[in-house]
Amino acid sequence: MHAVMDDMPTGPLRRGWTTGACATAAAKAAYLGWVTGEFPDPVEIALPGGQRPAFALARHAVLPDGAEAGIVKDAGDDPDVTHGATVIARLGPAAAGAGVVFRAGEGVGAVTLPGLPLPVGEPAINPAPREMIRQALAAAQALSSGPRDVTVTLSIPGGEAIARKTMNPRLGVVGGLSILGTTGIVIPYSCAAWIHSIHRGIDVARAAGLSHVAGATGATSEAAVARLHGLPEQALIDMGDFAGGMLKYLRGHPVRRVTIAGGFAKMVKLGQGLLDLHSRAGPVDFAWLSERAREAGADEAFAGWVPQANTALEVLQRAQAAGLPLAQVVSGHAWARAARTLAAEAELEIAVFDREGGLLARTPFKPVG
Repeated sequence: MHAVMDDMPTGPLRRGWTTGACATAAAKAAYLGWVTGEFPDPVEIALPGGQRPAFALARHAVLPDGAEAGIVKDAGDDPDVTHGATVIARLGPAAAGAGVVFRAGEGVGAVTLPGLPLPVGEPAINPAPREMIRQALAAAQALSSGPRDVTVTLSIPGGEAIARKTMNPRLGVVGGLSILGTTGIVIPYSCAAWIHSIHRGIDVARAAGLSHVAGATGATSEAAVARLHGLPEQALIDMGDFAGGMLKYLRGHPVRRVTIAGGFAKMVKLGQGLLDLHSRAGPVDFAWLSERAREAGADEAFAGWVPQANTALEVLQRAQAAGLPLAQVVSGHAWARAARTLAAEAELEIAVFDREGGLLARTPFKPVG
């Protein structure tokens, strides 16, 4: 995962380029520099959607056995941890008949767990960027009559440190970042990298034979649900606010037991019908929460006060002081909303935790459907 959530800026948002697009441009420039001695700057590539962006070179050099070129990644206005990183492609010869051979250099990880779209032991250069690079090199070869058999070594200086801010270690990608991107374009705040990592986390859990996964909205609820069920790290899905992204993927990639874990306010949002639990998608509906308070046994004075509350936490604290099982009622509604989205043969549970990781409420595991 490369994206990190933050408050979305206002106004038009500038799109950026994926690590895969940057790697493709760097590889094409290095190939032409190696074969012709001249590096195109800027270097133009073709994206899968037909766009033809051009990238300025940050570095280039002819080497004794090839050439290298580097592109500084511009993620636009997306909160991407790889923004500003330099993606370097080093091109050199490969064995006759080998075609394009991919290698991981500094800061690019390697796959160590099954379940990802690459075999164990391969460099973490995803299939779509590999194909983009192959096509770019084929076009460059046709222009220059250069070699067809080449080794492409991709590196991102500092990538191993950056990767600690992503889900790569949990997914079994060690030693650095992944080279990602399907379209080559980063759409700001689409959070495509985060959702991609949720999907890959589920794939890794299934490949490991795990029968229970837990998606958590944050670090506190993740640690708490891991303790609650004694779950291994590969069973923990860093869902963040993307409950819908996790549940929808589980429809076609089922796991027998699913837990959704989070704080009270996030589970209120899920219960009221939101599948994106971030504030940008919608606020807590205090009128809805007032009805849940009545359902929990609140009198009219309490229920009438709820819409005037400042936060969901304030409502919860007053409900606790009054002995009302509000968190349990909310968890039941969150279960119903999650079950409608999951729509798969699975047992589903909702676990609600406080800010210290204490268990506030929990639905039993119940079959969906």
